[in-house]
Amino acid sequence: MLSVALTGNVAAGKSTVLRLFAEWGATVIDADRLVREVQAPGSPVLRAIADAFGEDVLLENGELNRARLRGIIVRDPEARMALNAIVHPAVQRRRAERVAEAAARGDRVVVNDIPLLFEVLEPDAFDLVVLVDASEGTRLQRLRALRGLADDEARQLMAAQLPSAEKRDRSDFVIDNDGSRADLERAARAVWNTILARATRNSPQ
Repeated sequence: MLSVALTGNVAAGKSTVLRLFAEWGATVIDADRLVREVQAPGSPVLRAIADAFGEDVLLENGELNRARLRGIIVRDPEARMALNAIVHPAVQRRRAERVAEAAARGDRVVVNDIPLLFEVLEPDAFDLVVLVDASEGTRLQRLRALRGLADDEARQLMAAQLPSAEKRDRSDFVIDNDGSRADLERAARAVWNTILARATRNSPQ
């Protein structure tokens, strides 16, 4: 089984590439889904978040107030590090369970969606790393248009991640996404074909 890490800074287009890889046959492990699972109401992770950041990060129904928490961590690097220390170990345990299940099924390619791969994990733990990238101007425009963020909040969100320039040389493949959806799909398909060929070569005969 080939274990692939898919990463990309906010609004670069990683989620679109993840969906394409899933359509083309990859087993995908979605980071957002794992985070929501470990932060479910009543979970130890959610309790730890409330203890660290205050009860007002919880909604009346017991769920996490994601907008309020995001507003805290985008302005405060120490708060962001504290949140990562609470959430990421639990996410990694859940991810390891999903990978083990995929291996037991005999899946050929598992694509791990990991937005903060270079910030919180070791890229060498994966067989291949795929980075989806776009210019800062393009990403800023997308955050305005698609998420309705003001420029200040969008720039704070972008600044919370390492610059993609530091990630490109450490990635096996880079998919640039400053063009059209068709351009992105063509670039993603070329990378997927290469991944699939490698997985086929590595599979037991």
